[in-house]
Amino acid sequence: MADAIATVPVPALRAFVAAIFAAAGCEQVEAERIGQYLVSANLAGHDSHGVIRVPRYIQWLKQGHVRAGQGLTLVNDAPTHALVDGNSGFGQTIGPLAVDLGIEKAKRHGLAAVALRNSGHLGRIGDWGERAAAAGLVSLHFVNVFGGELVAPFGGVDRRFSTDPICIAAPSDGGVPMVLDFATSMVAEGKVLVAADGGKPVPHGALIGPDGALSADPAQLYGPVVPGGPRDASKGLGALRTFGEHKGSGLAFMCEILAGCLSAGGTSGPIAGGQRGRIANGMFSVYVDPKGFGTSDFVRRAQDYAAYMKASRPASAGGEVLVPGEPEARTRAARERDGIPLAAGTWAAIRATAAEFGVAAPV
Repeated sequence: MADAIATVPVPALRAFVAAIFAAAGCEQVEAERIGQYLVSANLAGHDSHGVIRVPRYIQWLKQGHVRAGQGLTLVNDAPTHALVDGNSGFGQTIGPLAVDLGIEKAKRHGLAAVALRNSGHLGRIGDWGERAAAAGLVSLHFVNVFGGELVAPFGGVDRRFSTDPICIAAPSDGGVPMVLDFATSMVAEGKVLVAADGGKPVPHGALIGPDGALSADPAQLYGPVVPGGPRDASKGLGALRTFGEHKGSGLAFMCEILAGCLSAGGTSGPIAGGQRGRIANGMFSVYVDPKGFGTSDFVRRAQDYAAYMKASRPASAGGEVLVPGEPEARTRAARERDGIPLAAGTWAAIRATAAEFGVAAPV
């Protein structure tokens, strides 16, 4: 990682993040949960959804855009499905509650769907797929962001979509689930945030300017990038681009339909004046218990196919075919052992946020 400082040990980073949120007014158990899931994203190599989010979460908490100590409200409940409201609670609290509801229903009936609206930022969606996989379930998750227009549709330059992630996860033996987890934008917004803070740059063409010119400059999203300064996506004139041209754009559109319209939580836009500045995640999730379909040997069949796929000859010398979830598992093992690298700008911003509450950073 460019401009990285010395790595931070995982336990110290978890405790530091938890201390910040506890000092900001969260109950200790919620503060620790936020620290757990943010660091989990870094462990998986998804730094865009990790501790880089701490200053922004604290800002949202101060502004009242996210609220501590919230739970789910059941808006509509049936044996196999439910619509739930997250009451603007932290996604690291609301996410597990919504997933556990889906797990319970699928375990009882074989199949379940849960539409979640009005949640704080849900973080790395792969965490929720992994949670369902640990319970032996297959799950599909379609996510949008109310008020989160960042991405231009294929053929356009104006922001219309959020980054609209999709996650599909399946259980496997050995504790390493098969997890496909990606934003429908070419890169997640958090990766542009990492680049703006001096971390890994984004690929050329990940952003598009108002004139249609392709770019890798974070200023397209945030406006002029001042070292150590705040990153406000409303200041940029450009947009992120979807991956795969019309294919990624079509998937993003359907995330807005499923997570935004079906949940009645709202799409990425248009945004009414009184709602500007507040974002909320929606998530439409489907949970499947393979046993409910009489497929008692699902895991074996899935692993047999994964082994067959991995046996494909590498396209380049020293290359390897990987199953979805393998890169994250390998990164997690390395970072648990060696610590988590953070860009200098990211670490400085987290320490400055901690200092507001008198929380000392680990040495």
